[in-house]
Amino acid sequence: MQMKTTEQYRPLFESITLPNGIELDNRFVLSPMITNSSTIEGYVTQEDLAYAERRASSAPLQITGAAYIEEYGQLFEYGFSIDDDRSIEGLKELAQAMKKDGAKAIIQLTHAGRFSKISLKDFGVVYGPSEMNLKSPIKHTVLPMTKRKIGHVITQYADSTRRAIKAGFDGVEISGAQRLLIQTFLSTFSNQREDEYGVGSLENRSRFGIEVLKAVQKVIDEEASANFILGFRGTPEETRGNEIGYSVEDFLYFMDQVMEVANIQYLATASWGKNIYKQTIRQGKFKDKFMNQVVYDHIAGRIPVMATGGINSPEKALEAFQFADMVGASTPFVTEPDFVTKLKDGREDDINLGFSQEELADLAIPERAFKDIVELMDIGGSLSNDARLELRKLRN
Repeated sequence: MQMKTTEQYRPLFESITLPNGIELDNRFVLSPMITNSSTIEGYVTQEDLAYAERRASSAPLQITGAAYIEEYGQLFEYGFSIDDDRSIEGLKELAQAMKKDGAKAIIQLTHAGRFSKISLKDFGVVYGPSEMNLKSPIKHTVLPMTKRKIGHVITQYADSTRRAIKAGFDGVEISGAQRLLIQTFLSTFSNQREDEYGVGSLENRSRFGIEVLKAVQKVIDEEASANFILGFRGTPEETRGNEIGYSVEDFLYFMDQVMEVANIQYLATASWGKNIYKQTIRQGKFKDKFMNQVVYDHIAGRIPVMATGGINSPEKALEAFQFADMVGASTPFVTEPDFVTKLKDGREDDINLGFSQEELADLAIPERAFKDIVELMDIGGSLSNDARLELRKLRN
């Protein structure tokens, strides 16, 4: 006999309808998490497919880890590529694996900008809005993007959207969070340009991201079905101590402008650190208010807002849901793909985020997965130290 959802968690299992009419049967989202198990060229492997199939019923909306739109934007050594038509066949299989049990499959399109470690390793080059002299991971100079290069990257976003449509994904997510390229244009820490993409005004700093979304929307209008999903992921505030790269007010202005040019179906908030869903605003008139509350108050009723970051228990999911319409989790689904199913069935006590090497086959965790990823898990701390130690063993 099927057990019933514990009453307090019932709101998480109410359906939600996106602005384009797509209905999702609960509020959970499988958030982006690269396993780093693709080929060195960025092609999908059988291990990628098995991992996705095992999690096909984990959440009704599922988003892939970062797929890089050009080699100069590659962050993870064995991440997905969507920068060439040759990637389409493998991505088509990935989309089918994710949709096997009825979930909507979204592919995240990214350019890591100055954090493109693999571009630095392979080509000795990384790009950003402005020149920067950095010491990590090695001493190097960030090359400022020319207007021609800016146009090229915008075109790459558009072309990658076209490939995602051909591969059969239900949508794309554009990531402007966690210091990826779009965010660095908005930030005065990394953008010191003096042209129309530069620091002269908030309008100028917003321009690159808006032009990316406008180009992506044009492809969707021309080539996708009417219910194709376009999502955006952003970090609502960027600070360094008492200095502000951009304020939450800047971010909300940016989102208002984005929604003028693109048919956004959801906004996911994201950043670095522990329990991001509880992060508070550090500067300005909203100081000390919950980040998600400020965003939700501004955006609610127009598009759904997704809370993410450190949500690894039923209690945290419910807490995050206070200022969100959807709840995104990534690392918990690595070791507990049945998190949502167990919670729905009233078996929350059976949820277990730990694992042993003997469980790898059942969990379909690739044998050498998570290269360079465990360090990012350390930052968030969503998996226990013991679980992270087990994942580190896969790198040997």
